This record gives sequence, structure tokens and C-alpha cells, in this order.
Amino acid sequence: MSLKLHNTYSHKIEELKPSNSDGVIRMYCCGPTVYNYAHIGNLRTYVFEDVLRRTIKRAGFPLTHVMNVTDVGHLTSDADEGDDKMLLAAEREKKSVLDIARKYEDIFFQHEKALNIERPDIVCRATDHVQDMIKFVEKLEEKGFAYFSNGNVYFDTAKFPAYGNLSGQNRKDLMHGARVETDANKRNPSDFVLWFTSSKFKDQILQWDSKWGRGYPGWHIECSAMSMKYLGEHLDIHCGGVDHIAVHHENEIAQSEAYLSHKWCQMWLHGEFLQMKNDVKMSKSKGNFITLDTLIEKGYNPLAYRYLILTSHYRSPLIFSYENLDAAAQALNNLKAKYAELSNDKDAVYSTDDEAKLQNYLQEFDAHLFNDLHTPQAMALVWKVVKDKDFPASLKLKFLDNVDMIFALDMNVPAVEKNCERALDDEILKLIEERKVARLAKNWAKSDEIRDLLLAKGVVVKDMPGNEVEISFK
Repeated sequence: MSLKLHNTYSHKIEELKPSNSDGVIRMYCCGPTVYNYAHIGNLRTYVFEDVLRRTIKRAGFPLTHVMNVTDVGHLTSDADEGDDKMLLAAEREKKSVLDIARKYEDIFFQHEKALNIERPDIVCRATDHVQDMIKFVEKLEEKGFAYFSNGNVYFDTAKFPAYGNLSGQNRKDLMHGARVETDANKRNPSDFVLWFTSSKFKDQILQWDSKWGRGYPGWHIECSAMSMKYLGEHLDIHCGGVDHIAVHHENEIAQSEAYLSHKWCQMWLHGEFLQMKNDVKMSKSKGNFITLDTLIEKGYNPLAYRYLILTSHYRSPLIFSYENLDAAAQALNNLKAKYAELSNDKDAVYSTDDEAKLQNYLQEFDAHLFNDLHTPQAMALVWKVVKDKDFPASLKLKFLDNVDMIFALDMNVPAVEKNCERALDDEILKLIEERKVARLAKNWAKSDEIRDLLLAKGVVVKDMPGNEVEISFK
């Protein structure tokens, strides 16, 4: 069974195939900028990448996974404008820039561990690879893709005709490289900085010597330089959030392919935003972000949030509310309770037909995963198997153990109950209404699909006379 994923660049579902002769999948993921806590919206992307990592291995591919840590060069805008994120944090907390970086890097990995996110094979800090970035920029300059202007080195987007292909925008419409006040040093508004020696940050603490003067790298160059250092010239998968498409990843492609003179990355995968109930993106700059520590302080198991993430496809926006999280927490606790109940009957005998049924269930689970990581359908299957009265407990356990290699919900660990009131939020109510419409139209397949999605979210619907439903919670 082949693993197929949605390639942002082609806008198509494509089969994953190694681009290198050794058969190893090389994956690079944009890591955190360690100036503040990663909020739970950021962490949603890392859970998606963790599921991807585990699924690639389940599909039988050896994998090398690299993630960067940005501790220099990232301004408050993803383009070349705004304030330096690390400097702002240092001023805010009255600490050195490197102390800030190490503090939030440590907290980030603590949060990843709490969510059962596997650590990448290689984690590389930007500050440890500045010389690699300088050499990268020097070669771009030698090849005519970079130019020096008033103290800074810029990438000339006019020299790269494919600029804008990832985001689907025309280069002339891509104004993200320009400052609010026009940067007169740029040849084109979409050009971006590769190396700063002249900037508004006269007291920039982190600086390095270069042929252009003492300065520091732009944000975009770090990912290209470090990915090639550890993964070579042919990258199979590059991941990040959808907010990286139009700026950061567009710039990465331009500088990398200009440097290499050939195609760099085969597949681009992007996770959608986590939104608040008012359809607003969770954002540090807007001050509306929630950290994992906040959830823990409120008594939630971090894996309840992982469960919630799994109930939504990574390319679909996920609405966060405490009602949704309560439903996920209850569903996870019930799944743990079912695992414990099944363990009491783990030695039950089974037939060869039962073994064949197990293989069919596992193949169905893989089919959902290998079809662009459709975790909601995979979760719905989990509950179908658990509730299958004709399937032996011992084989249900084997199925759940296989599932947990991907879902990483610690199903075998007893639940710690959290008292919380349950309510139906707008998303659940909308699904219930859509199911009613489907039943009135006698679209039973759609009705069953929505029922399974509700079940995966911890909501059980029982059909009543008059197309009414009775709601209960798992």
C-alpha cells in the first residue's frame, strides 16, 4: 500500500517516493522561534508532523528527520520588517538573548514530550550554523542571484522566474518583502534579505563577521543552509504551517534552487491553523494564545489535546474551545477504560477468521493514514473496532496497540478523571444538523460518515422518531 500525501506545490495528492538511491526519506520541518512559549496552535503543527513521521515509518521507509531552532534573525513579520523577536523577548524579561533562547527551547521540548511527539533525528540551532549560511550567501552572490545594497545582501527575485509558484501568486503581486516604508535598497519589492549588516537594530547583540561586514543572517537562509548540511541536495518532504507558504517557504525555494541549479524539494506539506471560536487564528502577536501549561493547570491531560487534534484533518482548520477539549478528554478517558476492560480478557481464544478480520481492520486503518493522514476516519474506525461485539478482546487489544504506535495516546495508561461539564459547541451542532439533512435526503452513507465523525469526537447520537436525535457522550 503506497503512502499518498497532498503536495502544496502541485495542489495534488502524490505518492511518496524517495528521491535518493538509498531509499531514505529526508524530511525537514520548520521548528520554533524560541522567544516565547509555543502556543497550542503551533503545537498542532508539530503533532501533525509527528503523525506524519510515524506514518512514514509504518509505510516501511527509513527516515531522517531534521528540525531547526530559530534563535537569531526572525523579525516580528515573516518578511524583512518589524522588530527582532529575540531582542524584544530579552528586553521584556531582562535576560540575555541566549538565555531567552535556551529557556523557551527547553520548554518547547518539554511540551513536545508531554504530547508524545517524537524528537527529530537532528535538531539544529541557527546560531550554531551561521558560517554555513555565510557560505551559502556567498555562492548565491557568485551566481548572480544576490546583490549587496547599502550594507545588506538581498536575493534578487527577478532572477528566479519560478518565484511565487508555491503560493500561486505572481511575483509582482508579492509585496511581502517590502517594508511598510519602502526599502529603497531593494531592486524589487519582493526581494528579501539574506544578510543584515545595516538595520534599525544598532545594538543587535548577536553578530558575526562576514565579507560584507559584521552582521547577522536573515531568517529564511537558515533553513536552506541547515537542511542541505544534514540532508543533502535532494529533499523529499518539507513541512510547516500554512502561514509559511507565501513568504518563508517561497523564499526557501528560490534561494535553494538558485544555489543548486536543480529542483530541491519533492513535496511540501502544510498544517492548517488552530482557530478560536470566533474564527480568529490563534496568534502571539494578537495576544489570544493558550499554552499547553494553561491546559495542564486547568487539569487536562496533554494527550486530550492530542486526541482533539487527531479528530480533525491536518489540512482543515480546527476550532478550539474548552467544550471541544472536554469532549476529547472524555473520549480519551473512555478509550483508556475500554483498553483496561479488554485487558481483563486478553487471553480469550480466537479463530483464524478472527485473525483475518484483524488484518482487515489494520489494513483499513492504514488505508486512512496512507490517504494523506486522514486521522478523523482512522479514529472513527478505532471506535468501530472497540464496539464490535463479534471481535475478540485479545485481538481488539492488538489492534489498539498498533493504532497507538501512530496516535501515541498512551491507551494502556489508566485515565485520570477530570470533572467538567459538557456542552454542545457550534461545530458539533452543525454536524448534527448536517446529519439530519442527510437522513431526510436518504443519504445513508453521508449520515453514517457524520455519525462516525461525531463518535470520534466523543458524541453519540441515537436516532429517534421524527428525525430527532438523542445525544450522549462516550
